[in-house]
Amino acid sequence: MTAQQNSAPAGQAGAAPAHGPLLAKDARHALHPWADLSTLGKQDALVITGAQGVEVVDSRGRRYIDAIGGMWCVTVGYGREELVEAMAAQARRMPYFTPFGDVANEPAIELAAQLAALAPGDLNRVHFTTGGSTAVDSAVRIAHLYHAAMGRPEKHHVLSRVDAYHGSTYLAASLSGKEADRVRFHYEDRWVHHLESPGHDPDNSPLSADDRLTGLLDGMEAAIARIGPENIACFVAEPVLASGGVLVPPPGYHRATRELCRRHDILYVSDEVVTGFGRLGHFFASQDRFGIVPDMITTAKGLTSGYQPLGAVLISDRIADALAGTADPGKPVFSNGFTYSGHPVACAAALANIELMRREDICGHVRDVGPYFIDRLRELRGSPIVHAVRGDHLMACVECRVPGESGPTPRNMALAQRVDAYCEAGGLLVRPYENLCIMSPPLVVDRAGIDRIAGIMAGALARAEADLRAGTVAAG
Repeated sequence: MTAQQNSAPAGQAGAAPAHGPLLAKDARHALHPWADLSTLGKQDALVITGAQGVEVVDSRGRRYIDAIGGMWCVTVGYGREELVEAMAAQARRMPYFTPFGDVANEPAIELAAQLAALAPGDLNRVHFTTGGSTAVDSAVRIAHLYHAAMGRPEKHHVLSRVDAYHGSTYLAASLSGKEADRVRFHYEDRWVHHLESPGHDPDNSPLSADDRLTGLLDGMEAAIARIGPENIACFVAEPVLASGGVLVPPPGYHRATRELCRRHDILYVSDEVVTGFGRLGHFFASQDRFGIVPDMITTAKGLTSGYQPLGAVLISDRIADALAGTADPGKPVFSNGFTYSGHPVACAAALANIELMRREDICGHVRDVGPYFIDRLRELRGSPIVHAVRGDHLMACVECRVPGESGPTPRNMALAQRVDAYCEAGGLLVRPYENLCIMSPPLVVDRAGIDRIAGIMAGALARAEADLRAGTVAAG
């Protein structure tokens, strides 16, 4: 959020007594994820104190439509008592016990069975993690273990893509290909390789979808040949690149890359941390939306609708059976997992979330309103500062540009930040990233809510464009 976030009321006004002290404590003690380090100790945070439905309330009593969905994750909306009661009941019964070794708990067992039933193909084995980052990390480790178990320990290289985002552990951050996120940390670059960003925007690309697909596949084939297929363990891919700018590959990309991986004995890991659990209108998008059955799927975020932190890797029987059948007699232990793997309260939240999604047909609702959401946002392309609008169902991106400038230039980013500030002033929270405004509202948003999102965004674009014409949009 920008420093201008508290410049105007949105919905209900009225200062909360704790607003000032909360800001002071936050500025003194908190280091936020993806925070601007140059403002550390001086940050003017947007303090969210309440939420209901698709709206959140800040510490001054102002209401906003949450078009971010928390962080891609609050799918069934805020204030769902079914989830709260399920968590409370499980916490009273048994809040926690170790998940290690041959120890299990009832919610984790039931959730594993339900995930296996929802997953495509033979992905019947579930390994629980603490979130998306640890799920992706675990999937790569499982791929390494599998190839070593099959007598191919040299197959340990991993393919990812430019503009991908896979998490914040050392390994997941190394897989991520967003240049803006790569700062002074260290990253694994000996055996992690990034293919070309796969997005195709038919509104702006000089290439046809077929030509774009051919180029992407040729590039992937060349990378495999250069590294050597005998050295590559897996390909990790988001079906739609979410945090990288909601980048949608050309039609046929997923099937073709899956076939390339199969041909070269490279495991295909579909990172559905964002696209899973209804975001594209299905519990999992890999098969139902894109026609592929991966070797592994990672999930998190919408798994619990953000009510609890939880992640999982769904693993094919072929991989799991191979691990069991070739276990080292001297060291048969699967030494991967986390203190909070399969946390019973988190699993209870996920079970309640799945039940609610089925009962209310959340996926069907997304298939109904998702195209309307994209269509309403595409109307914004008439603005002279909108370069592109792209997305799929309830994930979308509006790309802002100063006419004549391309990419995340300083002025383009300043322009997008101005749009973000005006959205907040109008009662709408979007996610600013470089020169992009990214949106992923709760899946329960209705057409009226979508109209409000599009209307506020249109007003914000108009105000930012007026500022640009007036010469008040400056870089830095």
